[in-house]
Amino acid sequence: MNKREFLKSITFSGLALSATGRSLAARPGSAAPPETPPAAPGDIWAELRAAYTLDPSRINLENGYYCVMPHATLEASFAHARDLNLAGSHYLRTRQADDKAAVRRALAESAGCAPEELIVTRNTTESLDTVISGLDWRAGDEAVMAAQDYGSMLDMFRQQARRHGIVNRVVSLPLDPQSDDEIVSLYAEAITPRTRLVLVSHLVNLTGQILPVRRICDAAHARGVPVLVDGAHSFAHLDFRIPDLGCDYFGASLHKWLGAPLGTGLLYVRRDRIAGLWPLFGDTGYPDDDIRKLNHIGTNPVHAELTILDALRLHAHLGPARKEARLRFLQEYWTSRVRGRPGLTLNTPAQSARACAIANVRVDRLPPGELARILLERHRLWTVAIDAPDAGVRGVRVTPNLFTTTAELDILVDALRILA
Repeated sequence: MNKREFLKSITFSGLALSATGRSLAARPGSAAPPETPPAAPGDIWAELRAAYTLDPSRINLENGYYCVMPHATLEASFAHARDLNLAGSHYLRTRQADDKAAVRRALAESAGCAPEELIVTRNTTESLDTVISGLDWRAGDEAVMAAQDYGSMLDMFRQQARRHGIVNRVVSLPLDPQSDDEIVSLYAEAITPRTRLVLVSHLVNLTGQILPVRRICDAAHARGVPVLVDGAHSFAHLDFRIPDLGCDYFGASLHKWLGAPLGTGLLYVRRDRIAGLWPLFGDTGYPDDDIRKLNHIGTNPVHAELTILDALRLHAHLGPARKEARLRFLQEYWTSRVRGRPGLTLNTPAQSARACAIANVRVDRLPPGELARILLERHRLWTVAIDAPDAGVRGVRVTPNLFTTTAELDILVDALRILA
């Protein structure tokens, strides 16, 4: 099946649900649904949009938190749940292990690593915390991270400081770096002989900035220090394979850019680093060098995990490079129309290679929360306020998805120009 046939199949599979989806999404007094023109010949993105049920009361530009699933993936999730509910514990005791292994193999193939180096988790936080809490920290050990890293990760390092007496060395990233050297040197200069771990965000959640992870890893490895990569926003967003990064550990959420159900994530640990990690939950069923020792989380929603296969199928048919190019186009479509305009500040790098779908914008005269409120109430634009002065970021994060149209982004551009 080629891409066009596949898109038609996922579109038509959801058409029977569209009327129900619209009635559930609409709210009394909500604005009329935005008009979406029929797909022109060859416009696969308009065809893809038809595969989703979208809330007509708002324009969703906050897909960085959770990317809604298309009809076909959502229905697959329901089907897996129904099958599981029918089979009950018989499934869990007879088929669960084999099915989980199949999901793991497929996910590892997409990630470009060996299945023996990857496990399915529930989200990025669980994945990265498994590594951070799994090291044998000693008082005086040091960790390097950035003020712009995700708050839960920074909290976990603070907890290790309280519990074990480690020292956290925090660098601050420039919002619009002039070169990779500028970024790499920040991390390299923060490393000391006592550094045990470096945390790097592949794609900064606050601003959408893409960091030169491979060069940071090479610089850290030259000093004998392993690197943990936060790939929450990069996996299935950017076109790469985990080993390309040269990192030791990598965590991601699959409910974001892969479009899998909530409660799915992954953890990659390079083979030679597995034995050095303690499990988050005790498990003596696997040897120290088997990554499955880190995957004992008790009984979990298997139907969500099984749906990863369905999400991977759509991702593969679209093609990672094509998907990345479309997401970058959407971001640059609107940022190029407001960048440099008086009263507006873009907190996302201007260079194309340094960002993709996510961008952050500030209306200088408005607090972030007020800006987000006005965009939603007056213009039906759903974004998220980012008010992180310690990280040097104040604005709203705008995150389109593949189903976003340029007409919707025109509404954002007009609104920002008015507010500025």
